[in-house]
Amino acid sequence: MSEGVKSFVLSVLVGVALIAAWFGYIAYFKVPTYVLVRPDVVLDTGIHAFTSGYIWPHLWFTTQATLFGFVLGSATGIMLGSILAESRILERAFYPYVVFFQSMPKVALAPLLIVWFGFGMASKVVLVALISFFPVFINTFVGMRQTDSDLINVLRVCNAPRASIFFHAKVPAAAGTIFASLQIAISFSLIGAIVAEFVASKQGLGTVIQQGALSLDTGLIMTGVIILSFMGMIGTAIIRYVHHWVVFWEARGDALTQPSPV
Repeated sequence: MSEGVKSFVLSVLVGVALIAAWFGYIAYFKVPTYVLVRPDVVLDTGIHAFTSGYIWPHLWFTTQATLFGFVLGSATGIMLGSILAESRILERAFYPYVVFFQSMPKVALAPLLIVWFGFGMASKVVLVALISFFPVFINTFVGMRQTDSDLINVLRVCNAPRASIFFHAKVPAAAGTIFASLQIAISFSLIGAIVAEFVASKQGLGTVIQQGALSLDTGLIMTGVIILSFMGMIGTAIIRYVHHWVVFWEARGDALTQPSPV
């Protein structure tokens, strides 16, 4: 049996064990439904939410806010991180302000963003972009700065233009850390979207969870939470796949370091 199959079987068994523990906890401690609902009730609620069409507009709204904000924040983080890594003067001038800005609690900014950008999609996208920006920025900056200095010196001796050094040495060196930060940023993006929807929104999975809380419908709350978890898993899996495909030399290096079977 291959390692991939073993990992899949183990993952399924862990999932079954968790669900069994969920059932067992409710049955043993006689937990009321309004405190913790059974997994089968969550499944029924989720099926009804999808088949009735209730969940689709909310799911689409949260997906759009997450993706648009993630792309905006990540692209800005990569560009600004690359620029500051290329210039010591710009780094000294702007880096303290970036850190100062990151220190601001983004949740506290949510009401202000509502005032500035309204109750629609724009305020959600901006908050998501703000939350996802910093991990991508700092990893891009650090990854660029950790490029092998000997390689850069060799390229300079060969009179390689600055653009060639950037794209052929620094970008490949930072690619792994950038993709690692993108995996973090996609999870942060979901958090930002839900926080923005909690503050003020008529659509989105955050609104679904709030409606479930107001009506003490724990099945609806758990449905929203589980959907968000799956969205995070899917987003992370996509980024990991793109990482493996784009930064192919890392996968090749891992393969070369693997011990050969006897």
